Amino acid sequence: DGAARRRSVIRALPEGEAVGDLLRRGWLAETRGGADGTGGVLPALTDEQAGVLAEFERAPPGFAAWLLQGVTGSGKTEVYLRLAERTLRAGRQVLMLVPEIALTPQLEARVAARFPAAEVVSLHSGLAEGARSRGFVRALEGHADLVLGTRLAVFAALPRLGLILVDEEHDASYKQQEGVRYSARDLAVWRARQRGVPVVLGSATPSLESWQHARGGRYRHLRLERRALASELPTVRCVDTRRLKLDEGLSPALCKAIEARLERGEQSLVFLNRRGYAPVLSCPACGWVSTCPHCTANLVVHLADRRLRCHHCGCDGPIPHACPSCGNQDIQPFGRGTQRIEARLGERFPQARILRVDRDSARTRAQWENLLAAIAGGEADILVGTQMMAKGHDFPRLTLVGVVGADASLHAADFRAPERLFQQLMQVGGRAGRAHLAGEVLIQTEYPAHPLYQCLARHDFDAFAALELEERRQAGFPPLTHQAMLRADAPALDAAVEFLRAAARLAAERAPAGLRVYDPVPMRMTRLARRERAQLLVEADARAPLQAFLGEWLAALRALRTPRELRWNVDVDPLEV
Repeated sequence: DGAARRRSVIRALPEGEAVGDLLRRGWLAETRGGADGTGGVLPALTDEQAGVLAEFERAPPGFAAWLLQGVTGSGKTEVYLRLAERTLRAGRQVLMLVPEIALTPQLEARVAARFPAAEVVSLHSGLAEGARSRGFVRALEGHADLVLGTRLAVFAALPRLGLILVDEEHDASYKQQEGVRYSARDLAVWRARQRGVPVVLGSATPSLESWQHARGGRYRHLRLERRALASELPTVRCVDTRRLKLDEGLSPALCKAIEARLERGEQSLVFLNRRGYAPVLSCPACGWVSTCPHCTANLVVHLADRRLRCHHCGCDGPIPHACPSCGNQDIQPFGRGTQRIEARLGERFPQARILRVDRDSARTRAQWENLLAAIAGGEADILVGTQMMAKGHDFPRLTLVGVVGADASLHAADFRAPERLFQQLMQVGGRAGRAHLAGEVLIQTEYPAHPLYQCLARHDFDAFAALELEERRQAGFPPLTHQAMLRADAPALDAAVEFLRAAARLAAERAPAGLRVYDPVPMRMTRLARRERAQLLVEADARAPLQAFLGEWLAALRALRTPRELRWNVDVDPLEV
């Protein structure tokens, strides 16, 4: 048809490899158009989207941190693309971060269609090392117009950087938990300030840290309170399960709602954030449970593969035919995961096409893209999914979301668990009714009057955030305080604890006023991959004294003589305490 095609689009064609060979030999030449050229007819903006873009237009050039808080389906991505278009037109580069690789294919296709003449580079851990290196080099040399990637992309050198976009800024995936520990979201704000460019943090459910910054005037707060296509947000209803007999975790109300969608030819999603068939295998005769030999965790039953797997260290083995302790053959799985729900739904609705979407069914990018295509093409009636289904995806015929097993997070030891639960439920609920069909969310709970569920039913994130911040203030938890965690691991727990005691003595000698040093304690999961772990928490009411203390403390820690097999690290603003 004579139209220009981006290289990434050509590479995906059946003859793409041959075209690449011709380019390398110099028999074909590459031509570049204006990077800001948009493809096709642009969608009409809502009044709210137009108002948000007008706010950006009025802002003076230079650094500014913007929090774009928009309900699910409000068109935040369209705002990102319009801002990117403006930046590309000015001859500058755009860095766009997403929390997970799973979100990249859909967004990559949308960006490619919108900017056919721009060079778009993807950077994430799913790429081969060579492709990732080439992407970093293209960004460094200024050839890449738009860099789209996960947390590692925040380190891409961009000489013409003009805008940073962080989608789903609340997501824990932005925090690197191993090796060099960093928060890509916070680093994006720091880079924007360093380079004097605007940064946009977008989310339907912002982190309490960002929400507080916006409320205090440190970030500029923008809102999208109405959906772009659907006329209204989905109805959220709690199903009180205290006096109900559940069928493998499924309430009669949820089964009836699924049946109604099947009759209308609509799609349903049953959300359970636990993969596998069951969390543990147990013997009722002697009490044996399938514990991991290397971790303080249980081996999860994966009935589809007939394996027991540890989701922490990867330990894998066959499901025993009898109890290894007493020989009893009547060993039973306890609890439920996505595989068990999938099996029961198959028995309950034999005519339905059921598709499970979790890390076991989508191990590779190709498998994930095939699953997305099958769902979008209407090849599934009931979806059973984990948090992979919770964010960023747009399925027009999906009108029902049923949530199973949400109550566990209400009483978790981690003080951030309620915040994560609210974010997760609001995100997964937002998958329902995104087009012209009305959506409904059913949450099975034994605590229907809990404030978290009440705020969720009203789609009132601000009310939940205010309640949660008040609880944090009374308890002295972040973001009202600032923390650093020193963690140590060794083959024996005593070695790790002894190092932390020495570290605590060094900290006490150097601690300024207002800084609190807590006692060393074993971590909640004490044993991981045959190593024993302990931690030491340091906390301050202000960040500046904590940062000054950490510099001095780290120098003293590095001077300590430690056993060769001991490892330690410091995590500032830890997500898990």
